[in-house]
Amino acid sequence: MNTELNAFLLRADQLMARLEPLLPARRQIIDWQHTLAARWQAGRGEGYLLPLQVDLDLELDDLLGIDRQRDLLAANTRQFVAGFPANHALLWGARGTGKSSLIRALLARFACDGLRLIEIERDFLADLPRLVEQLGNPDCRFIVFCDDLSFEAGEGDYRVLKSVLDGSLERAPDNVLLYATSNRRHLVPERQTDNDSWQLVEGEVHPNEAVEDKIALSDRFGLWLSFYPFSQDHYLTVVQHWISVLAGPAGLDWCWDEALAKEAVRWAAARGNRNGRCAFQYARQWVGARLLESGQAEREA
Repeated sequence: MNTELNAFLLRADQLMARLEPLLPARRQIIDWQHTLAARWQAGRGEGYLLPLQVDLDLELDDLLGIDRQRDLLAANTRQFVAGFPANHALLWGARGTGKSSLIRALLARFACDGLRLIEIERDFLADLPRLVEQLGNPDCRFIVFCDDLSFEAGEGDYRVLKSVLDGSLERAPDNVLLYATSNRRHLVPERQTDNDSWQLVEGEVHPNEAVEDKIALSDRFGLWLSFYPFSQDHYLTVVQHWISVLAGPAGLDWCWDEALAKEAVRWAAARGNRNGRCAFQYARQWVGARLLESGQAEREA
């Protein structure tokens, strides 16, 4: 009898092991008093929010050369966390210029005021209505953040986003805003033929209306912030800042000179870009190499 029971239990365990990956993930109940950020996980069923462990080590003052963009978005966010009207925001422009970093820095600044950050991938935007339903905590203000938002020609998902932002009877609640970053100002490809209103474009009888439909998506964002490529002086200023930030806690003595500036410029030229991300990566490489050298020198002494 015991042998048959053990065999049955073994087969049951094997069956459950095979079925478990097919079951919806167990939804965690999020304590927003202790959770500052989460990521939307789309799965079978309704999807769920996955709590994230985040570091609040990036400050707004670390973002140099984008003072206007920083101040405007910080003011909009300050209105939002205070419970006053605020706008959805679109941050668009050159890569590596601080768009995503600015939003992370806002969390560090306003987390104590009840701000929380929700990440959602562009491919899951159709889940936005279900995501918003789960943000029912009235004591928190939620920014839904979509990084690298764009749509290819022929995709219709952007209409879901339009309706959630401003075009539906069931709009997002007052404690939810959408901040998005993109390399495209209007989020969708634009072609020269879009301006050729006097001829048929891929069978479109009224091409102007098709163009208006595309632009209407970016119009749903009340705040547009533009980010431009760095000048060389701007880039070198950011390099100096990050070397100072990284070298200080490590006790590394250093000084800025022409040789260091030339090395930083060569680093950027080899990578084919000159932006904040490149400056931070060079600073990490330079400080790490100096610390390694000083450690080896101490061991040899």
